Amino acid sequence: MSITFHEKEQIFKLDTKNTTYAIGIVDEDKFLGHIYYGARLDDYRIGYLMRISENPFVPSENNRDRVSFLDSFAMEYPTHGLGDYRESCISIRTLNGNMGLSLSYVSHKITEGKTSFEGLPSSFGSREECSVLEILCEDKVTGLQAVLQYGVFDDVDVITRSVKVMNNGQEAVYLTKVYSACLDMDNQDFEAVSLHGSWARERQIQSVPVSHGKYSVESIRGESSHQDHPFMALKTKNGTQETGEVYAMHFVYSGNFKVQVQSDQFDQVRMVMGIHPEGFTWKLEKGEAFQAPEVVMVYSGEGLGKMSRTFHDFYRKHLIRSEYKDKKRPVLINNWEATYFEFDTEKLIAIAREASQLGIEMLVMDDGWFGSRCDDNRALGDWYVNEDKLKGGLKYLVDEVNKLGMKFGIWFEPEMISPDSDLYRSHPDWAIAIPGRKASLCRNQYVLDLTRKEVRDYAYECVAKILRSANIEYVKWDMNRQLSDLGSLELPADRMGELYHRYVLAVYEMQERLIQEFPHLLLENCSGGGARFDPGMLYYSPQIWCSDDTDAIERLKIQEGTALIYPLSAMGAHVSDCPNHTVGRVTPFETRGYVALAGTFGYELDVTKIPEEDRNMIPEQVAMYHKYNDLVREGDYYRIASYAENHYFDCYGVVSKDKKEALYTFVQVLNRPNCHSRRIKLQGLAPEKTYRIEGEDNTYTGELLMKAGINIQNPWGDFKGQLIHLVEE
Repeated sequence: MSITFHEKEQIFKLDTKNTTYAIGIVDEDKFLGHIYYGARLDDYRIGYLMRISENPFVPSENNRDRVSFLDSFAMEYPTHGLGDYRESCISIRTLNGNMGLSLSYVSHKITEGKTSFEGLPSSFGSREECSVLEILCEDKVTGLQAVLQYGVFDDVDVITRSVKVMNNGQEAVYLTKVYSACLDMDNQDFEAVSLHGSWARERQIQSVPVSHGKYSVESIRGESSHQDHPFMALKTKNGTQETGEVYAMHFVYSGNFKVQVQSDQFDQVRMVMGIHPEGFTWKLEKGEAFQAPEVVMVYSGEGLGKMSRTFHDFYRKHLIRSEYKDKKRPVLINNWEATYFEFDTEKLIAIAREASQLGIEMLVMDDGWFGSRCDDNRALGDWYVNEDKLKGGLKYLVDEVNKLGMKFGIWFEPEMISPDSDLYRSHPDWAIAIPGRKASLCRNQYVLDLTRKEVRDYAYECVAKILRSANIEYVKWDMNRQLSDLGSLELPADRMGELYHRYVLAVYEMQERLIQEFPHLLLENCSGGGARFDPGMLYYSPQIWCSDDTDAIERLKIQEGTALIYPLSAMGAHVSDCPNHTVGRVTPFETRGYVALAGTFGYELDVTKIPEEDRNMIPEQVAMYHKYNDLVREGDYYRIASYAENHYFDCYGVVSKDKKEALYTFVQVLNRPNCHSRRIKLQGLAPEKTYRIEGEDNTYTGELLMKAGINIQNPWGDFKGQLIHLVEE
């Protein structure tokens, strides 16, 4: 069993194949303390690490300094208001205004196998793959109980954390903060690794030293956001892709979040993660419970690379549910950058006809097919087909595309409403707004109040009705603005602080309904590009549009940051036209294909208008996708060089699980004159195996390729890429 409780020592020991996580119960107040997280230990006698014998320290022996204990003890789930002045994980307000809380151990339960949380995305695993520890804690004054939940995934070296809060008291309590996880430990000269960005430049990697005070990454935009990402890793100083210790947290949630690291007066660090407390209050009536979202925790003793591969394996195996997770996605062509709003049935069929002859397998009709949607200023909410634009109706178009041997997909933005729409003119109260205050527009649209069942049902039925009307096999679900003006006509005043979280739960409910009614649908989430690219969305869709920026060079940085924690199979990536519509850069069509290969692969252009040289290359690129996608989708990812760091070139690879095959992508971003070839040391191969590089006669051992490397000739010109394909001889 991967979870053991050593009763005499009062220690919980949670083991995966390569890691150990340990918790201790101390003192007569039964405080829960964090003992250890790191490389696997066989010995469980590690309670001394809690330092409870120093001074003496526990309150039962030194209650005159109880605050000193609370403010320095490594807490497993710290509370607010009684003497721990570091960041707490939970805080409350009672009806009489009191805010203190203390949680003591009551009991625990260990079970085999893990199911998902009701209404929330979360991990799952069979009895053979996962064990679950639930520790029941209680505050004796208020009657509030908290179940600390731990999922231990032995096969992928992951521990998940969450908490369920229950009100067993005699009156209502307001939760004002509920984080999902905390990690207290000694500082090891850590650096905090996080992901930041903006529209069209999402998930840029940043590393900063952990110093005294607090460093946080957060979103209060109602979504996980372009600007920050619900992830943080602490790595030991000078750690690399291959070396150093890493402690990482990733939030399975799509709304407001906060992840923070704090270094205190004793040079201890506390990392916490959960729903952002700003704008959050949840009224918990007597007998009610609140389930917090899940945090995925990874420890790596082999640098960031091992951390990445652990996250990838975990999400592919224990979070993504779609039938597409283990098979190729169809090569699609999306008409957005090809036509924007200027299209009709004839134009779409012309694109499909040309695309089908080149081997492309699906046509996706993007924005502009419904209501009076001739631009992005109107008609969101009016989800009926514009038959002036689509002559003969949607089913006719889909049938004609199917006759060409292609699948058909469609774009929706079901969470939004335009002020210039039939829906808004009929139901202005359906938009999220504060009564009496002029609402803030973004992209000339408001957000529907999906927390109201009638609104949620309307929005869902609009999507479902369209899907029932024709053979539609793919949906791109978009969300193009963040939340603001938080007000709902349905929530009472003392529950208005629940709106942010209830909105996210509503989106989850709608997407769950969608994939249950249409189980064979390929769903791709999107939010103005990559603003809601998070593990919560992966639970409903196996892929997410990575960024609206399809420039191959910008995508190197965006996809590097995304691949730090997400499998390549989750990243929506397309070849687009040049000059690029976002940055105006011109890059070789061949290089655009290589970069898009590290994702779902598709096209974002008018195939009837691009240069003939580029069009003639599409069959080769489609064949390349089919040749390598199994390897890209299932293999282990290795980051070898970062253009974001060195400013000259990029290199990454994917190696099959059995080490028999590998594919490395090299992109020379900026060339330099009078230089030798560039020597690259490959990663991930089996040292003892012999490999042949495709196109060469020579063979090389894995040891030679990893320790000595290969020489890559500098191509003439900028933005030139190449693939290095290795197969065991």
